Order: sequence, then structure tokens, then C-alpha cells
Amino acid sequence: MTPFGARLRALREQRGVTLKDLAAALQVSAAYLSALEHGRRGRPSAGLVHQVNEFFGLIWDDAEELARLARQSHPRVVLDTAGLAPEATELANRLAREIRQLRPEDITALAAVLDRAVR
Repeated sequence: MTPFGARLRALREQRGVTLKDLAAALQVSAAYLSALEHGRRGRPSAGLVHQVNEFFGLIWDDAEELARLARQSHPRVVLDTAGLAPEATELANRLAREIRQLRPEDITALAAVLDRAVR
């Protein structure tokens, strides 16, 4: 599941909206929305994010947060380590191999390390 998919599902459940009803309102298929929610489709277009914001009445910070989640929701990431140190390539490959074995709290801890490192 992607961050956008998780938020979309939460919005639907909070508001009692079925996948079929949302799909009809957005003029997309229920299968497409399901694939977005489950991370089997790439990031949604800006237009679809705008439609979702309008449907749920999201404004200001909530609308921007949904757009941010959409930008971070490509389920098949490619890392280009060309020109970087060998350790960077090794780390990228190791993460690709082992990410499914990490617990949510491990992922949160790794994200915190990255946040500190890039500041």
C-alpha cells in the first residue's frame, strides 16, 4: 500500500463512501481506485488528486498533505547510484532486497536517520 492509497482508504472509510461510489464520482473505474489503494498502480495524476480533494472537501493543509502523499506514492522506486560511492550502491541494493522484512518501527527509525542526515 502506498501513502496516498492508505489516506484515500482512510478518507473513504471515515466518510462511509464505497469504492464504487467514489469511482463513479471521479469517473474512473473501481478497479483503478482499488489498485491505487493497494499500491499496484503508480502515483495518481495531479488532476485525480484535485478531484479527490474536491470530493472530500479537503482544503488548505489537508489538500496539500494529500498532494504530498501522492508525490511520495510510486510503488516501484528506481534508485540511480551511478557516480556515487560503492557503499551507496550496496546500501540501495540491500534496502531493495530486505525492505519487506523490516518492521514498521524499523522503517520509521531509518526515515528518521535520513531526515537527520539530509539537514
